[in-house]
Amino acid sequence: MSNTFNPDTPNIDAPAIEPPTTDPPPHPFEVSFASRVHRLPPYMFGRINNSLYQKRRAGDDVIDLGMGNPSDPPDPVVIQKLADAAADPGNHGYSKSNGIANLRREVAGKYHRKYGVRLDPEHEVIACLGSKEGFSHMCLALMGPGDTAIIPSPYFPVHMYGVILASGNVVALDVADSEKFLSNVAYTCENMTPVPKVLIVNYPHNPSSAVIEPEFFVEVVRLAKKYGLMVIHDFAYADVAFDGYQPPSFLSAPGAKDVGVEFTTMSKGYNMAGWRVGFCAGNAEMIRGLGTIKGYYDYGMFQAIQIAAIVALRATEATVENQSLIYQGRRDALVSGLRRLGWNVTPPKAGMFVWAEVPEPWKSSMSTMDFAMKLLEEGNVAVSPGSGFGTAGEGYLRMSLVENEQRLRQAVRQIGKCLSQSKTPACT
Repeated sequence: MSNTFNPDTPNIDAPAIEPPTTDPPPHPFEVSFASRVHRLPPYMFGRINNSLYQKRRAGDDVIDLGMGNPSDPPDPVVIQKLADAAADPGNHGYSKSNGIANLRREVAGKYHRKYGVRLDPEHEVIACLGSKEGFSHMCLALMGPGDTAIIPSPYFPVHMYGVILASGNVVALDVADSEKFLSNVAYTCENMTPVPKVLIVNYPHNPSSAVIEPEFFVEVVRLAKKYGLMVIHDFAYADVAFDGYQPPSFLSAPGAKDVGVEFTTMSKGYNMAGWRVGFCAGNAEMIRGLGTIKGYYDYGMFQAIQIAAIVALRATEATVENQSLIYQGRRDALVSGLRRLGWNVTPPKAGMFVWAEVPEPWKSSMSTMDFAMKLLEEGNVAVSPGSGFGTAGEGYLRMSLVENEQRLRQAVRQIGKCLSQSKTPACT
């Protein structure tokens, strides 16, 4: 037998090719966000929230007037109903994403009692996981690339970024003068191509606490019909008003249901912020669009919460009215204290906030953000800088009324002491 080497015959005894002794240089794994995420700015309140967290970890007693997070409990009857409903095994399955029928009927009942508005609970009312969720998903239902919304300025962040996350564009108009706001809406529609698709309004306004009278919404409906605008009214502070003022519902204006919807919530007047119970009511086709989006995103809220919300709407109106009186007392305590310090503050007629102009010489010498940080770091009082609500908010602070009157007076004392100890602010 020949032992001549044949290169075409495989040698099964030969060792396998040696693997490389080192791995190739690693390539960093990249997470690529959608363009809509890149359109979001850095979170404006992150710096304040981080400092607040660090100070509290260190044991400092910080009075937090930054977030409108109610500190009072719901009516005991509502809590008891939640407990009873949660004990029922039948309430723990998936619920309808548009809300159970009895809850929608109760919302329609409240609109009829309080505003004289008749709503079809089957087609003109939908329950949301808080009004913020509903608003954001309504933007997804109505808007897309190339669409524009008119929003109030200064703006509550979701009014701006709910539109942006839906790939829409924004025109922000100053709300300080309601007549000028309406005039600017008309001017924008006359001079912009394509005409804006959605008009977003918010009264009582967050953050500025601006309010309007019913005639305002009559004109909104007229403009909406003239220019083909769909209207979204954020009515989050419907249940918190002072000195006899009654915030009007957009839906009470003649023809409002033809052109728009209104969002309400149980977070504020009912002290149910963490429960996430909100509603959208009005134009049936817009409600249908929101329901379509929600059907893909969620299975509705926990049914026990919906049952408790029915009791809250049906049986606690007196408690809600009393809560407004509590907020009014807190408003008076904070406003009078700030005025004694020389601040220029207008008492709000509604809402959970005081919109306070930064006093001189601080207003001219540092940004609103830096001033807010000063109050936090040196005075142990947290507030929201107006710049967090857009450039129109620069020069103002938003102070919430969630602390009791004693704590609010203490906050004023700490602010006064903080500012008196540094008479000459550094320029920025």
